[in-house]
Amino acid sequence: MGENEASLPNTSLQGKKMAYQKVNADQRAPGHSQYLDNDDLQATALDLEWDMEKELEEPGFDQFQLDSAEIQNLENPETTDLNLDSIQPATSPKGRFQRLQEESDYVTRYTRSAPKSNPCNFCRLLKILCTAIVLFISGILIGYYAHKKCPSNATSSAMLDLQLYQEILETIQAEDIKESFRNLVQLYKSEDDTEISKKIKTHWTALGLEDVQFVNYSVLLNLPGPGASSVTLSSSGQCLHPSGRPCSEEARTRGGQDLLYSYAAYSAKGALEAGVIDVSYGNADDLKRIQKMKNTTNQIALLKLGKWPLLYKLSLLEKAGFGGVLLYVDPCDLPKTANLSYDAFMVSLNPGGDPSTPGYPSVDGSFRQNRANLTSLLVQPVSASLVAKLISSPNSRTKTGVCSPLELPNNDERIVNMQVQTVTKFKTITNVIGYLKGLTSPDRYIIVGSQHHTAPSSYGQEWASSTAVITAFIRALMLGVKKGWRPHRTIVFCSWGGTAFGNIGSYEWGEDFKKVLQRNAVAYVSLHSPIRGNSSLHSMASPSLRQLVIEKSHFNCSRKAKCQESNVSSVQIPGDADYFINHLGVPTVEFTYEDVKTLEGPSFLSEALFPKRTAKIEEMDPFFNLHETITKLTGEVILQIANEPVLPFNALDVALEVQNSLKGDQPNTQLLALASRLRESAELFQSDEMRPANDPKERIPIRVRMLNDILQDMEKNFLVQQVPPGFYRNILYHLDEKTSQFATLLGARERCKLLASNETLQEALSEVLNSINSAQVYFKAGLDVFESVLVGKN
Repeated sequence: MGENEASLPNTSLQGKKMAYQKVNADQRAPGHSQYLDNDDLQATALDLEWDMEKELEEPGFDQFQLDSAEIQNLENPETTDLNLDSIQPATSPKGRFQRLQEESDYVTRYTRSAPKSNPCNFCRLLKILCTAIVLFISGILIGYYAHKKCPSNATSSAMLDLQLYQEILETIQAEDIKESFRNLVQLYKSEDDTEISKKIKTHWTALGLEDVQFVNYSVLLNLPGPGASSVTLSSSGQCLHPSGRPCSEEARTRGGQDLLYSYAAYSAKGALEAGVIDVSYGNADDLKRIQKMKNTTNQIALLKLGKWPLLYKLSLLEKAGFGGVLLYVDPCDLPKTANLSYDAFMVSLNPGGDPSTPGYPSVDGSFRQNRANLTSLLVQPVSASLVAKLISSPNSRTKTGVCSPLELPNNDERIVNMQVQTVTKFKTITNVIGYLKGLTSPDRYIIVGSQHHTAPSSYGQEWASSTAVITAFIRALMLGVKKGWRPHRTIVFCSWGGTAFGNIGSYEWGEDFKKVLQRNAVAYVSLHSPIRGNSSLHSMASPSLRQLVIEKSHFNCSRKAKCQESNVSSVQIPGDADYFINHLGVPTVEFTYEDVKTLEGPSFLSEALFPKRTAKIEEMDPFFNLHETITKLTGEVILQIANEPVLPFNALDVALEVQNSLKGDQPNTQLLALASRLRESAELFQSDEMRPANDPKERIPIRVRMLNDILQDMEKNFLVQQVPPGFYRNILYHLDEKTSQFATLLGARERCKLLASNETLQEALSEVLNSINSAQVYFKAGLDVFESVLVGKN
């Protein structure tokens, strides 16, 4: 590219030199008078002008090489690698010739001949020539230094932004986060989230955040009944609470609300006495094996949490004819430091939003459906201690330290009576929404989401960490606003209510403002549960944001954490990001601290909400340094997305993710060919449009806005309609870090094991194919639009 640009001035000079030689040759031509009359003089001048223009407009050798290379690449798209760096717009020298024409003495300077014998005329011509050369060189030098100074303004502006970012982030202190956290956890005894919501709104408003408001929805919640659920062993008649403790008033008093809140929200309610069948993790292979040996109709399944989404496994059990489920977490799947033997937990069977208004917001006047339970199964979460008593196993860990998984022998019979008591009622949940309006693009939203306490229990103390982190970033950000700074795009801060019941607050708000968000939402930044461990920084990001997250993680990792690039992944995560990923196709990012052993264990254990107490979180992060790191790291990503002229999204990474997801045991040639074309389109888009737009010298506002619109919406192409329960509709996200294939294809192959036909798999393949084709057409259409705009301007 640089060589082509450098050759253009030389071509121009060569053209001028040829023109000068032609003039001198005509002056010295034999057989002509030394003095021409006026008509001859004008004719000669016109001829020289035409010759000069013709010579200056002839294409140079470098332009010929470029066109040839392009033709070769178009003829062999599959075998020839595009050298995208060399493709640059050609520059015609005609503009230089037009500047020559505009000089008043153009004709007289180059066409008026003089006698060779006249020294005065020769000196005059020499002076004119020298003056022209000096002026020409001076013009080049002035233009060069003037052009060199232009991008310095953009560079200095970028440096000022970086300096301001650092000033903002440096004000984030661990002590402030710790104080905020302790103030919040004092409010958890409230019967609803009203008091906490008011506290958050008052605090955010005091910090200077604009237009902080409540957004309320009346939704259907499934709550524990007046008495705790129980499991009774028919052989001994012993009644046990879900925690494994005996059903006595003393145990109930000691357990408090934990006994009540060990339940599955939106489960069927009632009683069932039946035999217990151990289905392990409840995948298709487990069920196929069990159905060959036993009758599963109206029996109770003993099910381990993990490896597959809970809703998916319950759907398989429901189709197999089971009547109830005892759900537990095997201690062997947890880190050795986790002592949860007597801890039961809560799960939600709600896929998302208010069950009474599926797919539409719970506003006044909306039709309400009667959906007290979302499954026909009686589902009861129980502790590992209760399961050990059920199977007569004293301890899951042997003396050697090797963990033995809990397992009920196939030939053993256990009959139990399970009672599930819940009540369903309409309650108001509250979202707290605050805005920091953007300066140049106020209609583009970066949404930052945390959660606040909803249920009257000690579950989910991570909500206090979540709220403390988002509040600390707001405090730091508003200090920059007070100095006169504003982001280019609007930042929307959200504290969601009803998260534990199925992300109800975020779903209802998203459905309420769906049309606006489909057009204006740029990215979602999740602060659902920042501290889940203290040994490893784990980053989740959409493929388009992966490069940005890797870059920021590399510079911000805590010395205590094991920060590796492999930790940045696109996987299903718990929390309120669900709606934005699966219904809006918005690029998403989340940073958390995890326990390494938890990451190595089965996935989807986070679906269990254990009663994590305040002391536990402060034990994991006593000085709140991890909270500070999460706040700064998340804040830096937010600032860059909100303030960069060109969105820091990578189109090529999306195409590469698609290709990697197709690698597996059963490659589909049609999908692979389509993914290859998608990559070619993404490469061309990234080279032709994204690379120039990131250069301040070539940045055109209208083209930048068009480019950002394309980058903002590209992940929407990967939303599919039909997926197994519990699976993401956005196929760019994997089930977990151990699998790289498309989750919807894995689920379809799993279900085919229980069915006689492969119709489900063919439907899933069709969905994936249509998504890839849609993305390829999307990038190609974007390139065509840019090309037509460029042609129109020329």
